[in-house]
Amino acid sequence: MKQATLHQLKVFEAVARHNSFTRAAEELFLTQPTVSMQVKQLTKAVGMPLFDQVGKRLYLTQAGEELVKTCRELFDKLDQFEMTIADLKGLKQGRLRLGVITTAKYFVPRLLGPFCKRYPGIDVSLQVTNHEHILNRLNENLDDLYVMSQLPESMEVTYKLVLENPLVVLAPANHPLAQEKNIPLERIASEPFIMREPGSGTRKAVQALFDEHKLSLKVQLDLGSNEAIKQAIAGGLGLSILSLHTVALEVPNSQLTVLDVQHFPIERYWYAIYPNGKQLSIVARTFLDYLLIEGKQLAEQTAKRKMADPVSSSKNTTPSAEDFEDREHPADRPPAN
Repeated sequence: MKQATLHQLKVFEAVARHNSFTRAAEELFLTQPTVSMQVKQLTKAVGMPLFDQVGKRLYLTQAGEELVKTCRELFDKLDQFEMTIADLKGLKQGRLRLGVITTAKYFVPRLLGPFCKRYPGIDVSLQVTNHEHILNRLNENLDDLYVMSQLPESMEVTYKLVLENPLVVLAPANHPLAQEKNIPLERIASEPFIMREPGSGTRKAVQALFDEHKLSLKVQLDLGSNEAIKQAIAGGLGLSILSLHTVALEVPNSQLTVLDVQHFPIERYWYAIYPNGKQLSIVARTFLDYLLIEGKQLAEQTAKRKMADPVSSSKNTTPSAEDFEDREHPADRPPAN
């Protein structure tokens, strides 16, 4: 291993992450033969195969898996060293890697804009994906912080409440119930629903509420995108239950309305999460502190905006989150699900 170079390790880690020489080459702006040669030389230095190729697919060997872990630990240490030096110089510089659940795209980018202006020396990598892929990234420790609305059940993590994520009932603006107040849950249970895929945090929370009241949830259509669901609602295909953040940017003459339904909004929260024992970099800690302050302000602004817009929202009750303490999961978990 003494003959291995840092460049070879970076090339190898990219190939392992993508399971592809071609995609690694594209990411690193290298040719595929160059990538193959670097991995071949690293394999020779290690003295054991790092990949097995079955058909067209690459699989890490046991030695390869161990080397990937070592590479990521090494890269993290180097990143932290660079950030520490920058901090000692009175600068905030380095790289921030964020992994966020799809629905978080409605507010995280709005927070990143001012943050990047405040700290222009920080480069941000934002991965927006579904719950399953976020869990995979969390398990592999690929990012500095994760923003999720559903805490992982099988991983030991530290988390902080970032802001409220109330779930509300959405309907077409011309729906017969749009002007009604305090609508019984039994009434909307007779309506067809358009929901996220089974297993999503939103779907679980809604199903739990209906089960609690011994009601059936009539799901007419499953869709994997909030934007597709909103289009389906506007098209008159049914009602849905989504995060209030998904309609926060709707224009005043929106085709959607928030119904005033008993037992709603369902109180849920956004969490900033990282693995237990992980030492956050200076940049990650800076962003986390910023997120807690700016996140709370965003929640308050969203609530005020929805209150001032009775056309697109017929119910405007948003809970207040004041608990920003570090929490260890799974102990003392609030009833988020």
